[in-house]
Amino acid sequence: MNSYIIRPAQPHEAASVATLIMEAMNHDCCQWFAGPHHTLSDFHQLMTELVRRTDSQYSYLNTLVAIVGQDVVGVCVAYDGSHLHELRQAFVDGAKRCLGMDHSAMDDETSAGEYYLDCLCVASPYRKQGIATALIEAAIEKARTIGMPAVGLLVDKGNPKAEQLYSRIGFGYVDDNVWGGHPMKHLQFTI
Repeated sequence: MNSYIIRPAQPHEAASVATLIMEAMNHDCCQWFAGPHHTLSDFHQLMTELVRRTDSQYSYLNTLVAIVGQDVVGVCVAYDGSHLHELRQAFVDGAKRCLGMDHSAMDDETSAGEYYLDCLCVASPYRKQGIATALIEAAIEKARTIGMPAVGLLVDKGNPKAEQLYSRIGFGYVDDNVWGGHPMKHLQFTI
């Protein structure tokens, strides 16, 4: 078992954070966002830029990391759902500029009154060590500190292991959703 710490992300960790965000999104979904004329490497460049920014949903300011030694081995990106549209604008603008893709008509995955866990990922060699649980619990504590009434997330219906983890922590079913063409369940943890 590796010893790890949970702390806020730093701008110089952007490329590592972007890699784990893309794993959380799944590479098929990332390729869909990148479009037919661009690669996952192109999408990674965009995501790295977005992590470095302060006005993006994927910003290092919205990201907790798990660190083993000097390595980022886990990420949890979360923010106040009421800020989704303003935070998403950096992604929409970047996708148009870098990839020639218009994602401005995306459905909302969160809303006001919810601290939204946008991405959660632990690198494969570090799974089953409690890191994902620690990241989620740290995000719940941050939500509690800023006075949010609930923490929400979407879980792919085809990922029952993730749903079991969230249920074990105390998340409950709210409704069904679709994101990136995948059927999802909207779960919430009430604070």
